[in-house]
Amino acid sequence: MTDVNTCRTAQPFAYRQVETSGRSMLRITLATMIGGAIEAFDFLAYGTATAVVFNKLFFPTFDATAGQLAAFGAFAAGFFARPVGGLIFGHFGDRLGRKKMLLIGLVLMGIATVAIGLLPTYTSIGLAAPVLLILLRIAQGISFGGEYAGGMLMMVEHAPVSRRSFFGSLPQCAAPIGLMLATGAFALVSLLPESAFLSWGWRLPFLASVVMFALGVYIRRDVEESPIFTSLQNARKISAFPSRDVVSKHWRSLLLLIGGKLGEVTLYFTLVVFSVSYAITTLRFSRSDVLRAITVAAVFQLAGIPFFGWLGDRVGARRLYIFGALLLALSAIPLLMAMGSGSLLAFQIAVIMGLSVNYPIMFGPQSHLFSEQFPGELRYSGLSIGIQIAGALGGGLAPIIATSLIARFGSIQAVGVYLAGLGLLAALSAYLMRSAFRSPASPL
Repeated sequence: MTDVNTCRTAQPFAYRQVETSGRSMLRITLATMIGGAIEAFDFLAYGTATAVVFNKLFFPTFDATAGQLAAFGAFAAGFFARPVGGLIFGHFGDRLGRKKMLLIGLVLMGIATVAIGLLPTYTSIGLAAPVLLILLRIAQGISFGGEYAGGMLMMVEHAPVSRRSFFGSLPQCAAPIGLMLATGAFALVSLLPESAFLSWGWRLPFLASVVMFALGVYIRRDVEESPIFTSLQNARKISAFPSRDVVSKHWRSLLLLIGGKLGEVTLYFTLVVFSVSYAITTLRFSRSDVLRAITVAAVFQLAGIPFFGWLGDRVGARRLYIFGALLLALSAIPLLMAMGSGSLLAFQIAVIMGLSVNYPIMFGPQSHLFSEQFPGELRYSGLSIGIQIAGALGGGLAPIIATSLIARFGSIQAVGVYLAGLGLLAALSAYLMRSAFRSPASPL
């Protein structure tokens, strides 16, 4: 008799599982958190470098605004590669297993990130420099787009039934860990003299990632496969074309996931990428002061994400997500007004509040809520495609849209209005989703 039994009559997306042992759960937690943190560091290090250095070294022939937009365009290229990664990794993750895709994604990200640290600049090889930069960014995007959902699923599908939101929030902690490492590393190298920073200092965070990459591969290679995938494989319920089945049979869930994700991911990259560039180039704040605020926010975020995951198990992941989305809609304009006030203290408080309060309320219970929108045999594909399309539209375009809105309307408040609208969309999408709040006996 298998460990997981399908229960399609009462709950069409349900699979009952036995609980994973405590020791195995600890290893899976470490594997997803550490590997995810490395992926997040590699991906966010590029975002931080985009805001502070890439416009000068890879797009020097543009004026300041055009150069920044070009650098943000290269940044966005990684996001638009993420849905491609989601399609590829989702397909094979639903057919071959979650574990294999986690290892492949980590290896690809590590190679691309170290290569960025070795890349010659525009003054050395001309136009080839930004072209290679964009290609490596695309490789990062494919990797991140494929790996991200796998980490979520490994935790949720292994987790005890009554604690899925909490355990599902733990891989999400990789984001603030990676953010702290990326911004902390750039805050340190920003202390170098300007000439040294532009010459070689910016490369150090990318090159140093090779150590973390090796550690992540070592830890991930021995984790257990998801018991739900193993059961599906044993029962011969593997879809031949999972991505096609998601789009044709579960398009409503896919659209709701995209709408629910847009507000959170746009808020995040507005604060960690656009705000850095805006504060340094427009408000004339120092790099170290700006990056320090984001690093402090990441520390609070690291505590907030598992707290709200824990809370999601008690009040309901969907209910909590709706509350977080409505809070974003109400607070977006005041947050952006504070950021643009010209006061360093107000800017720092706004960034810290946005990243440590608004963001984790939605991000903490997200893994559990989103995982329940698709059946087990299509779950990797459904999550990967939906999350990464939202990431491309929200995260990838966030700095470009924010910069363009300010140029068009002459006020940062326009960015707040944009975020508020996405908050309302996220609240409506979550309201229409399947509930992730079930009794402790309910299967996944």
